[in-house]
This record gives sequence, C-alpha cells and structure tokens, in this order.
Amino acid sequence: MLERLDRGWRVIATAIAFSTFGLGGLLLRLVYFPLLQLAVRDRERLARLARLTIHYAFAAFIELMRVLGILRYRIEGIDKLQRPGLLILANHPTLIDVVFLISLVRDADCVVRGGLARNPFTRGPVRAANYICNDSGAGLVEDCIASLCAGHNLVIFPEGTRTPVGGPMRLQRGAANIAVRGGRDVTPVTIRCEPLSLTKGLPWWKVPPRRMQFTLVVRDDIAVQPFLERAGHEPALAARQLTEHLHDYFSTETAHAGA
Repeated sequence: MLERLDRGWRVIATAIAFSTFGLGGLLLRLVYFPLLQLAVRDRERLARLARLTIHYAFAAFIELMRVLGILRYRIEGIDKLQRPGLLILANHPTLIDVVFLISLVRDADCVVRGGLARNPFTRGPVRAANYICNDSGAGLVEDCIASLCAGHNLVIFPEGTRTPVGGPMRLQRGAANIAVRGGRDVTPVTIRCEPLSLTKGLPWWKVPPRRMQFTLVVRDDIAVQPFLERAGHEPALAARQLTEHLHDYFSTETAHAGA
C-alpha cells in the first residue's frame, strides 16, 4: 500500500516538476529575457548572463525534483569542472542529463536540437544564451571550436540522442572532430540512473518503482594529442579512433558504475 502511494505521489510530483519547468521557460522567454535584452546591449555579455540564469534555473529545477522525492543524486569530481574552455562529453541515458550538467557549470555552452530554438517554451533561453544549434550544417564544428576558444565550457552528448533502452551506445563523430580539430582534451562525465527512467521512448508518467538515484562522475581528462600522433596527424582518422575509444570508454565506465 505504501509503495503504491509513493509511486502515485511521484507521478503527481513529476507532473508538477515538468509543468514548473515549462512555465518557467515561458516566463523567461516572455518576461525576463526581453528585459535583459533591453538592459544589456553587448551581445557577448548578454549571452553570459543568460547562460548564468539558465545555470541557476536548472540547479533550482534539480533541487525541486529532489525535494519532491522524484530523485536523489551524487556527484564526484565536480572541482574538475571549475576550469574555462572545457570540452565536456557525457553519455546520455535520460531526459534531464543536460539539466544536471548545466546546473554544475556556470558558463556552459551546448549544442541543442534546432527544434528547441523553435519551441515556445525553450526558444527564449536558447536564443538569449546563444547556444549552438545542430542544424547549422558544415559550420557546426567551427562554431563549437570558436566557443571553446572564447573560454566557454561546451557540453556535448556524442550519441546525439538518448541511449536506447537495452540497445548499444552509438556515438557520432562530431564531438571527436571538435576535439581533434580544435586541439582540445576531453573532460568525460559518466551519468548513471538507477532505476532507469526518463529514457528514450518512455513517457514521463511511467515512473520507476522507487525514486531515481543519479550518479555523475567527472573523470580525468582524455588527451587528444596521442590520437593525432597515432593517426599521423590526419584529423579524420584521429577523430574516428577517438570516437571508438570514447565508445569503449563510456560503455566500460558506465558498466563499472553499476557493478
């Protein structure tokens, strides 16, 4: 009986949390960001303030989910994120992975789906923060490298979408190309959620039998130079080898986390 009541409450709590998220995004778009744009004319300063606002808003959202009893979380190695110009790559098991990561990084840039720039709830924050849209075509890698060179911390999920439940992890080469062509080491973050929920193809109201436990581990940097040297300084080959390494790395580390 208590388990059924707890699960029923978490369905209601999840609805409250995501409704709050949507309304908050709409208020930011309709009220806060227009006022910010009137007060701040410098585009770069405006983007920094917008990213800082989103950082705190996402941290508040994670805290709301914790207080409502939807999830618990543990974070290791957060001090490694307190550096500028990081290329942060993470696996992507759940819907809220990007919320977690941006809540941990004050000046986080990220690559977002073009649809988010058109969604009425997310369009304002995405545009004000000057996030990079993944439909920018051939210039995407250059845009990402430029963001890193400007000192921003760039958050990317190499899979491009959430990991299929029970399916293999499939990494795209874009993140490795950014690392290789931009000469940036990789700061990997492994994310694990037990029991798994908010996954691809699973509706939000299908809550797990108990509250989710998230474990985020910021791991030691992966140097890019050895991949370039082994590939004879051929960027395409180095990117392919780095992608294969990242696939094995994330698969192994997330498996160990569950052992």
